[in-house]
Amino acid sequence: MREKWSSRSTFILAAIGSAVGLGNAWRFPGLAAKHGGGAFLFVYLIAMIAVGIPMLMMEIAVGRKTRQGASGSMRALNKKAEPIGWIAVSNGFFISIYYAAVFAWVILMFLCSYKFAGFTGDNESAKSLWMTLIKTTGTTSGYTTISWPVFICLAIAWIACYLCIRKGTTSVGKVVKYTVSLPVICLLVLAVRGFTMDGAMEGLARLFIPDWSALQNSALWVDAIGQVFYSLSVAMAIMFAYGSFLDSKSNIAVDAIIIAFSDMLISVLAGVVMFTTMAGVGMLDNMSASGISTAFIIYPQAIVNLTNIPWLNAAFAYVFYFCLITLAIDSLFSIVEGVSTAISDKFNLNKRKTTLSLCIIGGVLGLIFVTGAGLAWLDIIDNFINSYTLVFTGILEVIVAGWCFKTSKILDEINKNTNKFKMPKWLFAVSIKFIAPVILSLLFVWNMFTLFSGGGIYGAADGYSLTANIIGGWLVMGLSLISGFIVKIIARAKAKNGYVESDIEWDQIAEEA
Repeated sequence: MREKWSSRSTFILAAIGSAVGLGNAWRFPGLAAKHGGGAFLFVYLIAMIAVGIPMLMMEIAVGRKTRQGASGSMRALNKKAEPIGWIAVSNGFFISIYYAAVFAWVILMFLCSYKFAGFTGDNESAKSLWMTLIKTTGTTSGYTTISWPVFICLAIAWIACYLCIRKGTTSVGKVVKYTVSLPVICLLVLAVRGFTMDGAMEGLARLFIPDWSALQNSALWVDAIGQVFYSLSVAMAIMFAYGSFLDSKSNIAVDAIIIAFSDMLISVLAGVVMFTTMAGVGMLDNMSASGISTAFIIYPQAIVNLTNIPWLNAAFAYVFYFCLITLAIDSLFSIVEGVSTAISDKFNLNKRKTTLSLCIIGGVLGLIFVTGAGLAWLDIIDNFINSYTLVFTGILEVIVAGWCFKTSKILDEINKNTNKFKMPKWLFAVSIKFIAPVILSLLFVWNMFTLFSGGGIYGAADGYSLTANIIGGWLVMGLSLISGFIVKIIARAKAKNGYVESDIEWDQIAEEA
């Protein structure tokens, strides 16, 4: 019998925990600063309603109906679409490998937060702390340079991930009660400090008052849509898996709205923290759209200027990095859960053993990130997966759901148990069939144009060789795209030993009692 969430609130918290990650705390504020504050929020809200929420509902509903992970869910929509589900699973697997490394960096900064007490007013020391700790060369060379503290923290990250999901929905349900509420509490503590600083109102004005002229910048639209897409954890197998654990009486229409807007509100709260704090220390113009730069280089400089009391600055550093730890852990284990669910469903494997194997494999492959070359390789892999493979997967998903299957059937599943609020047919159908494919295609084309025009940050001009881009970018992306065919070959080989591949069809799935 398939495992289920213990309650509606547990599912909502787990989904919020997956959606709310490090990007909410560091990338969202940076993009808002880059693109006219309130103008970015306005476009973000439009993108959330027109693309984000319909896709989130679609994945959860298909997962609940089929009781399958991403690959099985896509197969139920169309037999030829199963490889698309495996691309989503591969996205999740590769993301988990480098996300665990970022999580390890966060853990390390938390453990070393006491150092900020000695950096009061010393911007240079605060700025260089992280890069010193990870011993990065900033290039794809330096494999013999190993940061053992990062190695230890990477091991802690993967062990924590496994412990959180080793018992599936049971252990996840126990963990998310804390990992969702604690970062909110931490952000509120930091926001209170931000509000008490001189210049806080200037920061809030920069965040919420729109600079409407920014709407003329096409990059704003691209970044806002991209942030919605990445933040809601779609196209990486998670929401299919989480939906598959739902009770048949769950209210997807309302729950998805709660998840999406909780994700947005926490992003805005993180924005309040960043804008008030940076304004208070006179660094409002220093905010970066780069998440890693914001968390590990820019914000540490703000921390050492918060007060003239060394231990208090260190205390705020502990709060900040503890906040990032709680944001990172549930995002990491939700990604691994999505991958584990799809694989165990496909091959009828023991879920717990599958999860353990994935954590071990991910930990071994992630060892490259404890070397001096780790930061550069993470940059390359993250760029290719997020900018190209993930968006391409989203395009394929909505094309299958909108054009190779009846959207009305998915909408019926979404609205099955709701009375007060129903997802409008016109909005869902138009979004899945037209708006989402067009918008995501434009995003994909924009990203590809940026790559090939030489204007991207991962070109040879920035120190990354063509060989590094081929190995860390094109090869990883290629493996994701052919993952479905690799699985098919494995399934055929297993069939010789009696393995029977399940055949899932939407209309033949029996309703639960």
